Amino acid sequence: MTAPDPLAELFEPGGRRRGGEDAPTEAERAARARRRRRARRAGVAFLVVFAVLAASVTGYVMWALNAPLPDPVATTRTPTAAAGAAASFTLPAEGTTLVVTNGAAEFIGADGLTLAAGGDEPRSIASVSKIITALVVLDAHPLAGPDDPGPTITFTEADHDLYDEYYVQGAAIAAMPTGSSMPLRDALALMLIPSASNYADAVSTCAFGSRGAFLAATRDWLARQGLTGTTIVEPTGLSPRNVSTPSDLVRIGQLAAAHPTIAALAGSATYTTEVTGRVNNTNRLLGDSGVTGLKTGNLGEGTFALLFTATVPTGVGEPLSVTGVTLGGTSRESQDAAVRALLGSIADGFHDVALAPAGTAIGIYETAWGASAELVIVDSASIRTWSDTPIEVTTDIGTPVAYTDGEHVGTVTWTAGPRSAIASVQVRGTIEEPTGWWRLTHPQLLG
Repeated sequence: MTAPDPLAELFEPGGRRRGGEDAPTEAERAARARRRRRARRAGVAFLVVFAVLAASVTGYVMWALNAPLPDPVATTRTPTAAAGAAASFTLPAEGTTLVVTNGAAEFIGADGLTLAAGGDEPRSIASVSKIITALVVLDAHPLAGPDDPGPTITFTEADHDLYDEYYVQGAAIAAMPTGSSMPLRDALALMLIPSASNYADAVSTCAFGSRGAFLAATRDWLARQGLTGTTIVEPTGLSPRNVSTPSDLVRIGQLAAAHPTIAALAGSATYTTEVTGRVNNTNRLLGDSGVTGLKTGNLGEGTFALLFTATVPTGVGEPLSVTGVTLGGTSRESQDAAVRALLGSIADGFHDVALAPAGTAIGIYETAWGASAELVIVDSASIRTWSDTPIEVTTDIGTPVAYTDGEHVGTVTWTAGPRSAIASVQVRGTIEEPTGWWRLTHPQLLG
């Protein structure tokens, strides 16, 4: 038995497909093949385009994620610095005063300060006269130095009588027994430190032989020093006709301060001799407010006088040297208080000026992606200066490398006269890199 033909079920006799369809012709089969080939080519092209696009996207992503970022933009300011308060001086309200200073020339100027109140008319100088007596005696009989005792003076009965003479006048005196002797330096010390008038009289007469000769020598010395506003009629200052101007007295004070023996004696709080024992200085300001000398005097209320030297601390090096005089004080207490206040006001002219507290922001770094960090002064800064000396400010700021917290980037310098203060500047805060999404969506800002 023959097996049935499977194609016979699909095709009728004559080659027609059962159901009415004709078998595909050769042309149809060729067309179908062409369509399949086109489809394959389109698929290949699509795959190629897709691959190219994928490669492009991958390249863009890799570029965007690794491209250089734009630099942070810095906005900075130069810190300001106001000058300190102008120096204000407290001059005595009583009588007349003149004070000059020397030192701190780079702050105050080569001429120093000159502070005056009450005019420059001659006034009674009382026992300040004894400074002039000492200068005149030592001009004629110089000592080799402050430790040189000098020639020996032996006191006569006439000298001893001076004790009683000045005692009845209410003057300061010191023991002077007949026949006693002492070196010239000790006699000068008793004249200057306890202000013994009997010693001023005896020493001046001994040095020149007579009161008249002493006064002639004094006039000559005053003329040689150009001290035309000073008149001396006796060696102790008990006469109100012993007068001088503040300007002359300041010059006399400078001469006395420059004389080793007088400066040493006038700056001694106490002194001891074999004849008198220990004596005390009438100048109670010694060692107070920087006072180093020189001489007090008074002829009663309204005539108190003080010729003084002092050193005033500055905080910028050597202290100021001060020479001053005040005449016509009501009392020793009021005059001393006025001099303290004056010297204190000079010292206060030197002061520390605050420049910037620690952490002061002087700039900011900002980025295109919104991150930021500050530029700050690390430590607080101040500068020591005089009065209202102008303060100049300069900055030296570099570009950070990493923009990380604490990175040093420069300095700020303040200058007032010859002094400068420098503070370090650093980054506060850290600038983090942007997210990958920001990079992908801001290609125009990438390098």
